[in-house]
Amino acid sequence: MRLSQAQSAAPTGALALEDGTVMTGVGFGAVGSAVGEVCFNTAMTGYQEILTDPSYAGQIVTFTFPHIGNVGANDEDLENGSSEGASAARGAVMREPPTSPSNYRSRLDLPQWMRRRGVVGLAGVDTRALTARIREHGMAKATIVHAPAGLPNAESLVERARSWAGIENADLAKDVTTVAGHAPFETAWTWDRGYGARAGDGPHIVVIDFGVKKNILRLLASAGARLTVVPATATAEAIAALKPDGVVLSNGPGDPAATATYAAPTIRALMDADTPILGICLGHQLLALALGAKTVKMAQGHHGANHPVKNMATGAVEIVSMNHGFTVDPQSLPDGVDATFVSLFDGTNSGLCVVGKRAVSVQHHPEASP
Repeated sequence: MRLSQAQSAAPTGALALEDGTVMTGVGFGAVGSAVGEVCFNTAMTGYQEILTDPSYAGQIVTFTFPHIGNVGANDEDLENGSSEGASAARGAVMREPPTSPSNYRSRLDLPQWMRRRGVVGLAGVDTRALTARIREHGMAKATIVHAPAGLPNAESLVERARSWAGIENADLAKDVTTVAGHAPFETAWTWDRGYGARAGDGPHIVVIDFGVKKNILRLLASAGARLTVVPATATAEAIAALKPDGVVLSNGPGDPAATATYAAPTIRALMDADTPILGICLGHQLLALALGAKTVKMAQGHHGANHPVKNMATGAVEIVSMNHGFTVDPQSLPDGVDATFVSLFDGTNSGLCVVGKRAVSVQHHPEASP
């Protein structure tokens, strides 16, 4: 078993990978342990938004930026679009232990905030080495633990990681979707004012919640849309009864092929009714699956706020935020479905449109939060 030396003489936290690697360090946040898939995120800002994004359900986020937690946490920068979506990232790994916050908006320091949300933290490890491991060998199943009274047996942590079922073939959208549905009206944040409220009557947009980020809802409301959020399992008949002017297929976690077993028939029925559709992230993948394409698991995925994608129609390059571990197989796109964006990192598909239909989607997050 390979063991990295912690910076602390008495480590209180550890990350155990399924290949037997154990990295020890300083535990913080929630006391206890969790299993998940380890990914890395390259964003330099937005750690609070990342840790509350429902798309990270079932994952342990390694931050490549070394200074995480320096602006603390507040009550506003939360991305889970429902209370059910609050069960997002299972753990967070970082290079340096969080320092005392220095920001006028801070209400809690990061360890306190993570403790309240049940997120296990680990600091004082070589995140560059961990990131390189993920790049070379893919996202591993892992156990993260914070144990102030003493770490459990390393072999038991590794075995727990190995025995976890993992994200592939898992429908995680059902764990983070709204149960009852709701009609949000909050608009985007502005400096010194906070969030606003939508006024007046606008087009009615139904958002199918597979783990929707709150800023998607805020920006739709800011654009004048009247919103109704429905559960991931909502039927086409139930959605049609709401008389939408358009439907958004939201972001979310898990294996899109698993969620598509019930989502794809709904999407096809909406397209047959010529309902305008916008898919985002998981919603993009679900639209592709409904059209007959395939999705595949990625080795390390795309997680960050600095990803270049090319607009295939104009040639323009956009720098976007991404968070996905599965991708649409571009070779599987059927006739009548065109690729609209492509990742300049690895050539993977980042958008599509359906010829003759009012249906488009993007793999990246157009709300750009973080």
